[in-house]
Amino acid sequence: MSRRKSPRPRPAKRPTQPPPADGIDRREFGKRALGVVGSAFAAPLIVPRHVWGGPGYTPPSEVITRAVIGTGGMGMGHVVTNQPGRPPVTLAVCDVDRQHLANAKRKAGDGCEAFSDWRHVLERRDIDTIHIATPPHWHALIGIACAQAGFDILSEKPFTRTIHEGQVYRDTVARYGRMLQINTHGRFGNYYGYGASKALKKLVDSGRLGSPLTVRVGHQQGLNWKIRQWSGRTNLKPQPVPEQLDYDMWLGPAPVKPYHPHRVHGSFRGYWDYDGGGLTDMGQHYLDPVQYILGKDDTGPVEIWADAESPQHPDAVGLWSSVHIRYADGDTIILESGEWGKPGEPGRAFIEGPNGRVFGSYRTDPAGLIEETASLPDPPPLINFETAVRTRERAGGNESVSHRSCSLVNLASLAIRIGRKLTWDPQLEQFVGDDFANRFVRQPMRSPWIV
Repeated sequence: MSRRKSPRPRPAKRPTQPPPADGIDRREFGKRALGVVGSAFAAPLIVPRHVWGGPGYTPPSEVITRAVIGTGGMGMGHVVTNQPGRPPVTLAVCDVDRQHLANAKRKAGDGCEAFSDWRHVLERRDIDTIHIATPPHWHALIGIACAQAGFDILSEKPFTRTIHEGQVYRDTVARYGRMLQINTHGRFGNYYGYGASKALKKLVDSGRLGSPLTVRVGHQQGLNWKIRQWSGRTNLKPQPVPEQLDYDMWLGPAPVKPYHPHRVHGSFRGYWDYDGGGLTDMGQHYLDPVQYILGKDDTGPVEIWADAESPQHPDAVGLWSSVHIRYADGDTIILESGEWGKPGEPGRAFIEGPNGRVFGSYRTDPAGLIEETASLPDPPPLINFETAVRTRERAGGNESVSHRSCSLVNLASLAIRIGRKLTWDPQLEQFVGDDFANRFVRQPMRSPWIV
């Protein structure tokens, strides 16, 4: 793994370890050390076996190092345990909850430094990638700073909490030439039971289903929107902040609200200030592959409307039955929760057009549609995050497509929250003639935070 080249000067390094005397980094130092071995004029140098590489050993130059910011439920999955005698992978962990931080540090083991403020992580010069697993109201701020500081980024979904944050985040990652992947795998074939999504993309691209297409995503397709699980509570009574939690830093750019344990650590998803319930929890998982299959990576819908509890509570995320997302060409995505209101009709197809339908496990009507298109050229391969970091080819879930699929989620969420049909301009990325709705596109942040 070659060293990351920062697009601009990095902040001064914290004194975690002294640099080599001539200023070279740890990987270049290892290469020069190897060059000395065997010289008749060199002093003996003992080099650990793992530095040489070979079967069963990975040299430090090939290790993609990481820091993990946010080490709660999802974040712990990003913490790799450093193995004795091998180059460490997890070099830093960060969390505002001291108990979470201690658990992550313990899991990572030797070679990992713990931080309570994510800004200190960015001062490290020996880290290749930052894994962001904070609540969504922090995603854009941390991700933008990581890109500016020269790090590649793997982030949990959703990409951002608001559409404006997504615009700035997307543009910053591209401007600084960083690699980014949102941790959703549906585009790569891990949802809907269809195997690789490219098979469905080939079928749609072939035109055999006709146009326009309707895609249904919900309970009838075996997908759980978790809307009751992640609904907010409207009767929270203030409680003392736990001693181990820096609640002010946890809130960060969000408005100050009295502490209650249901507002943080997992159940934060039920409050508009931080997320948007089960819809924004699962939405990018489910809709990113739909966007890819329909060929909508560079555009967005024109109309969005929802059947939901109305009015929605100003703080707590409520329940909804369905959301319709329609594109200019007539293609429509219908989200059905199956947990409130009218249930979806049983037996409905995942993708349906005038000339055919696709159900689970590649079953089609008429039969054989998938097989008929199997010999067609495959779409361009999707690059995973590790390959993107090594080759500098953009990842399959890069900043541009992730912003578009996250915008679908945020638009659906806003249709629920605002309670009426919304008209969207996918090129300008703003609501048409709707000042009230546009206030939700760019929402203010608590000082001093801003994007």
